[in-house]
Amino acid sequence: MDEARTKDGWFKQEFEEIFGRPWSVVPAAITVAALNVFLFAFDRPWTASDGLRNWGDGLFHLLGIARRPDIISPLLYSGSILNLGLLLGALTAALLSREFAIRVAPSGELIKGGIGGLLMGSGSVLAFGCNIGGFFSAVSALSMSGLAMMLGLAVGAYLGLRYLIWEINRRPSFTAGPSYSFCHARSTGLGCQPLFGAVFLVAVVCLPFLYNSLGYTQQAAFLLFGVAFGILLQRSRFCLVRAFREPFMTGESEHTRAAAIALVVSIVGFSILKFTDLKDVKDWVFPGFWFGGLVGGILFGVGMVLGGGCGAGSIWRAGEGHVKLWIAVVLFAISASLTRLIFVQGGLLQKVGVPIFFPDVVGWGSALTLVVALSAGWYLFAVWNERTGRLNLI
Repeated sequence: MDEARTKDGWFKQEFEEIFGRPWSVVPAAITVAALNVFLFAFDRPWTASDGLRNWGDGLFHLLGIARRPDIISPLLYSGSILNLGLLLGALTAALLSREFAIRVAPSGELIKGGIGGLLMGSGSVLAFGCNIGGFFSAVSALSMSGLAMMLGLAVGAYLGLRYLIWEINRRPSFTAGPSYSFCHARSTGLGCQPLFGAVFLVAVVCLPFLYNSLGYTQQAAFLLFGVAFGILLQRSRFCLVRAFREPFMTGESEHTRAAAIALVVSIVGFSILKFTDLKDVKDWVFPGFWFGGLVGGILFGVGMVLGGGCGAGSIWRAGEGHVKLWIAVVLFAISASLTRLIFVQGGLLQKVGVPIFFPDVVGWGSALTLVVALSAGWYLFAVWNERTGRLNLI
């Protein structure tokens, strides 16, 4: 009887191995970094902010508030398609793992999600990218603005966490909001969420073929990259917000260690592409050093802690049904679009910094050594703090 049950339940057992438990963070982070290298080789590195800004631009254009003759449809713009793929991939993974639910946070949390989105949107314009594009991909490209943003993100995350602790001490009666799920798994089966997930999986696999049949082959590839990022991030819960926040919050170092290792992988991959002239050395080197990267990073760091997600993190968590992150994503898009419009019209965007390619200053060998050493130091700092608890605020 037991043998027959085991044979009949083999699919459920294998399914649970993949979607019934979280994936390991470090391997997932390394895979994300490797995909980012492939994406750079294909066209351009990963960032979430320009796609979100494209959504804001499209909204204002549609409403007739700020019409632009050069605007590209969100259904065709590469950054937007990456984000759409990220959202669809996270939604698919959440359904397959029975983790999708409409989660309505209390009103105070929804307001913080909105404020966080506004700060992240404006910060991403100053830093020429979110914590993915302006920090992770920029540092990988050996852009000094990425290093400035890294410092700003650390300062901003610390300040945002200090505020949250201050708020908690004055609002001890905080309660969670309602959550609305469906198709709960029964003890005798998987439930029907995985069935919806399977339908979405088929759809996201077929959608790139539709793009390709319409002549948009490049967009089809971006969509597939986005879906892969969404599935990886949702299943592993890998989060750069936690990488910057947790060392000061709880001391937990797993996400910081994963981010540091992933950064080294991405740096090596980007450097190979640039050193061998497969990509231009000035690609993804932003004119944000030092003011734009630092101040933009601080604004973004505060915003991502208040909002509970960064640019990419907000999108994949929105795919799980978090209403707070829906608000963060919408206001991120609006804020990024308006801030860039103001800066461009005022001629301010050229005044927030200068583009500096690190090897131009110290040479290739020294630049790689210093940036990898910085990543290793970030890793060791997280491990030291986890063991000693010296910098824990909670």
